[in-house]
Amino acid sequence: MERVIQTKKGRVKGVELDGYTVFRGIPYAQAPVGEMRWKRPEPVEDWDGEYVADTFRNMCPQNMPDPETPWGAGYYKEFYSEEEYVPPMSEDCLYLNIWVPDSAQDGSALPVAFYIHGGGFSGGYGSEKEFDGAAFCAKDVILVTVNYRVGIFGFFAHPWLDEEYEEGVSGNYGILDQIAALTWVYENIAAFGGDPANITVFGQSAGSMSTQVLISSPLTRGMIAKAILQSGVSCNERILYTPTLEEEEKIGEDFVQITGAVSLDELRALSWEQLMVYKEKLDQGNFMKLKDALVLVPNADGYVLKKTVRDVWKDGEMAAIPTMAGVTLEDLGSLPEEVRKGNFGILLEECRRWSTGCAQAHGIPAYLYGFAHPLPGDEWGANSFHSSELWYVMGTLGRCWRPMQQEDYDLSEEMVCAWTNFMKTGEPSGDWRPYTQEDPYVKIFR
Repeated sequence: MERVIQTKKGRVKGVELDGYTVFRGIPYAQAPVGEMRWKRPEPVEDWDGEYVADTFRNMCPQNMPDPETPWGAGYYKEFYSEEEYVPPMSEDCLYLNIWVPDSAQDGSALPVAFYIHGGGFSGGYGSEKEFDGAAFCAKDVILVTVNYRVGIFGFFAHPWLDEEYEEGVSGNYGILDQIAALTWVYENIAAFGGDPANITVFGQSAGSMSTQVLISSPLTRGMIAKAILQSGVSCNERILYTPTLEEEEKIGEDFVQITGAVSLDELRALSWEQLMVYKEKLDQGNFMKLKDALVLVPNADGYVLKKTVRDVWKDGEMAAIPTMAGVTLEDLGSLPEEVRKGNFGILLEECRRWSTGCAQAHGIPAYLYGFAHPLPGDEWGANSFHSSELWYVMGTLGRCWRPMQQEDYDLSEEMVCAWTNFMKTGEPSGDWRPYTQEDPYVKIFR
């Protein structure tokens, strides 16, 4: 295919590599800076000439994993220790990346994988070391990754902000960014050889929670054909915070009190570095009060979400589409004694509920999986930690510091095939059957 694509906003030039072309850092919305901070994303302006998409662009300001802490050290070494994969920080962060196989020709309609990164809604970015589209392109699937606003920039709700929109809502800016990126892809991906009628949204951790939000929201109907939820589904348990607007506004009022600001103008005049300092104080206070620092998250505002995602699931109002869902062995909420016995924890129970609810509501049970493959190199990897499957799903084992063996590459090939087959047909592969009460099948990757 040609390296220059005519989008609805202008011509974009990618970087041609072996078997595919990558378009790095395409703007999908205006920079949310200055007066645009804490406002809904606005469409990017048309540009003249060729936009050279050869560089991964800024991540939203965030606190990176601290290599001096036990928790942070593991994730820092695993995903963030190599500077070449860590872009600058800026509120000007609304960019997406597209990997397009050479098999995409004029008139092609390849399936599209739209990936949402995790990071607890407070971190992460779409060009992390473990993300790459080469393996998907080898299977004739287009991969899209996105940056979106996180933390205080993406999920700050407050009555001051409610007044700016007739719906009287605030927060959810990060989700609205995702919807803006999805809309851009839906409207432009045909020019790259993709099929806008066959977009699979998938994500891990907060990206999985985001995926559940998107397929629970009326704002995305008709744009998502399938979904994959990795380590983040909320049905019945309260392990993952799913607040109302009012609950999130209380967190926002605490934040304003910490800043000492007396108006929205004062808040918008603060630098992002100052906001990050105040946000860290907010996290510390909430951890002491709520035993949970993960509080800046999507809220049920009546606009993006008519009700919480748990209530959407209970009422069977999620999109009627094929889904996959699964967990790792040492995942969120897994108890040490469960992990030692090789048993999956509470999140897999939520996945079972998810599939049962999908079957009851739409007659489309989900495909469930558990990732219990020990990663070589250390004890943490041996327990299949939260996020460990990403190397295998993305086919990026060659970037990992771990001494991967042939069995790891074989497993990665199996998982890449399953994920991309699902994106093509709605069925993963082989003997992997959907989970039903009559046949409670869970595919285990060991």
